[in-house]
Amino acid sequence: MSTLPIAVTCGDPAGVGPELLASWLQAHPESASTVVPIGPADWIASLGRGISVGPKDFITKPGQPDETGQRIAIEAMEFAAGGAKDGRFSAVVTGPVNKKGLASVGFVFPGQTEFFAARWTGEPVMAFAGGKMTVGLVTWHIPLAEVARNVRAADVRRTVLALIALRTKLGDRRPRIAVCGLNPHAGEGGLLGKEDDALIRPALDALRAEGHDIAGPLPGDTVFHRHLQGEFDAVAAIYHDQGLAPLKSVDFATAANLSLGLKHLRTSPDHGTAYEIAGQGKADRGSFDAAMRLARLLSA
Repeated sequence: MSTLPIAVTCGDPAGVGPELLASWLQAHPESASTVVPIGPADWIASLGRGISVGPKDFITKPGQPDETGQRIAIEAMEFAAGGAKDGRFSAVVTGPVNKKGLASVGFVFPGQTEFFAARWTGEPVMAFAGGKMTVGLVTWHIPLAEVARNVRAADVRRTVLALIALRTKLGDRRPRIAVCGLNPHAGEGGLLGKEDDALIRPALDALRAEGHDIAGPLPGDTVFHRHLQGEFDAVAAIYHDQGLAPLKSVDFATAANLSLGLKHLRTSPDHGTAYEIAGQGKADRGSFDAAMRLARLLSA
């Protein structure tokens, strides 16, 4: 494990991010010195440690998002990204944000993954781990209607290699990676779409020729069951909901989001701001715990 601390951003101050970290610190007092919270001044004061961003007189109001809170979320991300780049943080854990709210104050990225990719440079892979499943996504925050024309062999390859690297760090000697097909039944030999045989299969054949243990393209309706049965160590899904619907059905409270393939590590809970329960002490900390655990483990 790195001796550098982990930066933890508040996310949207009106969401559950601030209370998740406060709860984690209460449960792990011996680890308080290993994290640097970044967020609004009143939250930082309540924790007794960290870096405050935004107006000093801002009052956090759980469940009541506003423009100032959105700007604080962006400032926290900027500070964390810059700190990791300057060698002050070993990794970044980000609290959940409101993508529409961020866009309303000028945030130009579809999500936090794209933001950190721009600040750190590189081509990231969005992945999820920490529970029973490990899933990587070839495409992320794009409309379903645009998926087929945005799938590239290079993206399939990068996603698979990132999953191999992740599973190796998590202890697998020769990770077994399954790759979903884009179309139903992985195209059914071209009857249900040409992309699987024309684009995805050649990329996987090349990886197999390099000695990697790769299966696919496989029908997306059965591959996750096979993963849960232990046949594969990870699954690469072609589009967002193809991978996240099964993962969140099984691992909603135990998996975390990881941005792989960048110079620095970023993890995050795999849920949203949960405004409706913010500040009520009802938020499940499982995914946040996974994000912290993976950040500590993988930043070694």
